[in-house]
Amino acid sequence: MATMEAIARCRDAGVAAVRRSAWVFGLLVALLVSATTGRADDAVWESLRQGGHVLLMRHALAPGTGDPAGFVLEDCATQRNLSEAGRAQARRVGDRLRAERVRVDRVLSSRWCRALETARLMDVAPVEPFPPIDSFFEDRDDAPRQTAAVQAFLGDLGDRTIVLVTHQVNITALTGIFPKSGEIIVAKPGGDASGDLVVVGRLAGS
Repeated sequence: MATMEAIARCRDAGVAAVRRSAWVFGLLVALLVSATTGRADDAVWESLRQGGHVLLMRHALAPGTGDPAGFVLEDCATQRNLSEAGRAQARRVGDRLRAERVRVDRVLSSRWCRALETARLMDVAPVEPFPPIDSFFEDRDDAPRQTAAVQAFLGDLGDRTIVLVTHQVNITALTGIFPKSGEIIVAKPGGDASGDLVVVGRLAGS
């Protein structure tokens, strides 16, 4: 009996040791990822301070997908709108841009209410509605035309920094990236006739 109890104690001690080791390993991985992400973010912010970038921002948190059937572009009550968490997120993004001393020359927005509200709550520059970055979630036939219009517009970016507050489908068409709500894809024109953008980095919604 004593032998069996000793074996059980050894087994339990071994399991506990394995669990502690796994926890320590997980913590080390998390710290390493956090440090690496922090350094990557620092590099993106430093690049942004030099100018000549476009910040492709998916509008802040707005629960749901798409818009209600028959929504009216000029009537926000018929659309999917920002939640209170989304409004707070938009304000934090604007605060972060100011804190990082990023000079924003223009803010252009989709005409959808959740995008316009995101852009206005950021409060980093006057907001201009820009139809080429309207959502084409419901009509994918518009994607090539709108995407080409945005690429042509950004071809003359120069050393300006422009924020485009738009939608997931638009950003994915331009960059191949599926952004989260409030996330910013930082990019630069590719410098060739294709109009493709070169992605510099990603900044998570605050």
